[in-house]
Order: sequence, then structure tokens, then C-alpha cells
Amino acid sequence: MTGQDQPLYQQILGDVWPQLPAPVRELHTVTDRLTVAGQADIDRGRHPLSFLVAAIMGFPPAGHNVPLTVTFTVKDGVEHWQRDFNGVRFHSWQYADGQPGRIRERFGPFVFTMALVLENGRMNLIVKRWTFLGIPLPVALSPNGEAWETGEEGRFRFHVEIRLPLVGLIVRYRGWLKPVSQPGRPQPTV
Repeated sequence: MTGQDQPLYQQILGDVWPQLPAPVRELHTVTDRLTVAGQADIDRGRHPLSFLVAAIMGFPPAGHNVPLTVTFTVKDGVEHWQRDFNGVRFHSWQYADGQPGRIRERFGPFVFTMALVLENGRMNLIVKRWTFLGIPLPVALSPNGEAWETGEEGRFRFHVEIRLPLVGLIVRYRGWLKPVSQPGRPQPTV
């Protein structure tokens, strides 16, 4: 596959793609539809504004070993991510930014441009720009925190932490995922 026929992350990462851990490549090899399942540990911030932001965004409540399913659906080069944390759902859309190594993710009226940086076997996602209804917002006020993906023990491992300046932690979720059996897709050996 070349160019637009390649999965989104392979297009964006180019020559770096083969360096990703195998479970990360497997999860991001979506050309039509893929469902993955696993577990997550979730922490929520304590600041009153943290509760408000988390509620507006639909983030899940705190919990340990929470069942998690993510379904990726691709249409016209855009990946729709539907996350289900034991019945609490939120979704986003990811697509190419146009610059090598960068991806955009849209949550409702917010769009985040992130650099995908491979370092020490992890793919870090670093916010570089954000907009609200297409209006650029100051990067100094953008959500921040560690976000990365890796492969460990044959599984896709993730860590997503969202913090806001002056508010602190909004949500942190981390855990593992692996593909589930689907028609036309071989069962993984993870």
C-alpha cells in the first residue's frame, strides 16, 4: 500500500512507522473498522472546574480495571474513535494535519494538533496547537499532560493525562488494549 491507501498513522509517520512497537502498529493498522478491548485505570481531578470540564467532555468516572472497548471506523481518510469505558462513551475524529509527523484530533468544537514523536519505544503525542470553532487559542492555555502509546507484554499500552493550567488534572486513563476477533480479520497472537 502506498499514499492514501495506507492506514492514517502509517501515512503520517512515514519512515518512522516500522520503528513502532508491533502492538502499536497493529492497533493503528485500520483501513475500515477495528474493535479493540482491554482495561483501564482512571483518575479524575479534584478541582471543581475539573469536574465541570470532565462532565462536558464526557470523560469516564474514576475506577480501577474498568472494561474498555474502542471501535475505530475509517471513512475518507478520517478515523472515528468510539471509546466505551464500561458504558460511559465519548468519541473523537482523527485525521492528517498536512505536516509530517502531525495529526489532528477533534472533540466536538475543539481541534488539537499533535506531534507524534517516537522516543525510547513509545509514541508520544504532544499538543502543538488547538482551536475552538476554528479560532486558534493560546498554546500556553492548552490542555497538557503525558500522552503516549507503547507495546508491552505483547499488548498495546496507553497513557493519557489531561491537565489544564491553574486547574490541574482533569482525567488520566491508562491501561491496555488488544484486537478482538472480527470477520475477515485474523485473530491476533498477543
